[in-house]
Amino acid sequence: MRKKIFHSILATSLAALLISLIAATGALYQHFVKIQEQQLHRELMLAARAVEQSGLVYLENLDTGDLRITWINADGTVRFDTEAVAAEMENHADREEVQKALEYGEGSSHRHSATLTEKTIYHAVKLKDGTVLRVSVGHATVIALIAGIIPVFVLAAVIVAALARLIAKHMTGKIIAPLDHVDLERPLENEAYEELAPFLMRIHRLHEQSENQLAQLRQKADEFNHITGNMKESLVLLDEKGVILSINPAAIALFSTSQNAVGMDFLSVDRSHEISSAIHTAKSQGHAVARVARNGRIYQFDISRIESGNEIIGLVILAFDISEQEYAERTRREFSANVSHELKTPLTSIIASAELIKNNLVKPEDMPRFVGHIHQEASRLLSLIEDIIRLSQLDEGQDIPRETVDLGALATEVVDQLRDTADKNNVRINVSADECLLQGVPRLLHEIVYNLVGNAIKYNVDGGKVDVSVTKTQTGGVLKVSDTGIGIPFEHQHRVFERFYRVDKSHSKLSGGTGLGLSIVKHAAAYSGAGIALQSAPGKGTTITVTFYSRP
Repeated sequence: MRKKIFHSILATSLAALLISLIAATGALYQHFVKIQEQQLHRELMLAARAVEQSGLVYLENLDTGDLRITWINADGTVRFDTEAVAAEMENHADREEVQKALEYGEGSSHRHSATLTEKTIYHAVKLKDGTVLRVSVGHATVIALIAGIIPVFVLAAVIVAALARLIAKHMTGKIIAPLDHVDLERPLENEAYEELAPFLMRIHRLHEQSENQLAQLRQKADEFNHITGNMKESLVLLDEKGVILSINPAAIALFSTSQNAVGMDFLSVDRSHEISSAIHTAKSQGHAVARVARNGRIYQFDISRIESGNEIIGLVILAFDISEQEYAERTRREFSANVSHELKTPLTSIIASAELIKNNLVKPEDMPRFVGHIHQEASRLLSLIEDIIRLSQLDEGQDIPRETVDLGALATEVVDQLRDTADKNNVRINVSADECLLQGVPRLLHEIVYNLVGNAIKYNVDGGKVDVSVTKTQTGGVLKVSDTGIGIPFEHQHRVFERFYRVDKSHSKLSGGTGLGLSIVKHAAAYSGAGIALQSAPGKGTTITVTFYSRP
């Protein structure tokens, strides 16, 4: 801007200087010529009177100075000239000033030299004898004058340029000073030029728009961070080069990194082949899925390409913890296989015994034993089917009406039902049950107590003991079933509630167990909103505690 102001001032000053010099020169020249013509006319009149009185003698003795006097006859021949030999001069009858003098008494004219640098003024007057007396004087033309002042103009231009620089610097400082101090954050509060008001108003509006847009962006960023920060899924955003743009807390924990990972190459955070391969596939095909085991869990990585037009601008990595899904799928497959196996075993035994009887291969005295075996296996098969049906009903999550149940009375009733079984197994059973009213499904509560007490009897030792207690609490009640049986090794304790899982399969078959009892207990307790705790040690027995939180 300073350069523009300097150039403008310099150009204006030089133009003004040139115009002024030319105008002044022209005006002075015109004034000079006018004065010269007046003086020349006076000199001519004086000379004319003197020539009429004294004739040629006056002219021969006259000191003319810069003036040139020519005496011309009426026919145009030169009679006398102060600067040339009259006889050698050409006829002047065709000269403008001579013609005018002969016709009007006086005449004048101006003629330029061949180079246009000199101009001659002629004045002529007709004398009484019919001759013409002419006076002339030469002077420089305007062009010559202008050419003469070029050095002056150059010197003046240099001076003007220097002054223009100083003036431009000073003026620029004064002009720009208000602009340098403009507060763009609060443009309307500035005391600047009135001409800047529309500009400042526009800046104010743009500033408001920018602030609103920034506020919206901050709000959206906060919303995005809040959403991703509360996501259970891991989320990572990458640019087209694989540099991390954003990573949420779940992903930070998954990859064992920190928020400082933003700006780093993703390969420096994770180098697993599965994820790297999936990223490469997503870049080329648009989407890829990878399943990776990490930290004892199984994660599914969904990686998608982000495009703008036909250009890849980034990638989204979304990781889901599918451990429960994998476990449920594996459990379902195992359950299906176990059901087939468990149903097939008693059926095979029944069919084998029936075929022996059908083919008369059983002695009469062995018939009761074979019939008893068929009955036992059929009963086991029926129990297995009933347990499977119960589990299926619990899995469906059907809404079963609830009612008030006395858990203490229910426990006492179940103990009475199983007392004969306990006596047959030489197991002593004790019950200590307070009145404990719960809001629940009677059938499910019965299943819980019956299976726990039944298992405590089945897996006890000869001469063992089972203690059943029900205690009322402020939030519900606690059912505790303890036995002095064979116990459960620690490495099996986390799986005993799985379907068809048996610690000692041979003992389970001898006791008639289906392997579904504790699984039914687990599902029934979950449906009732109860928690289960297991304490056991091999050879020291087992204690299972069920805590209910459903007072009426």
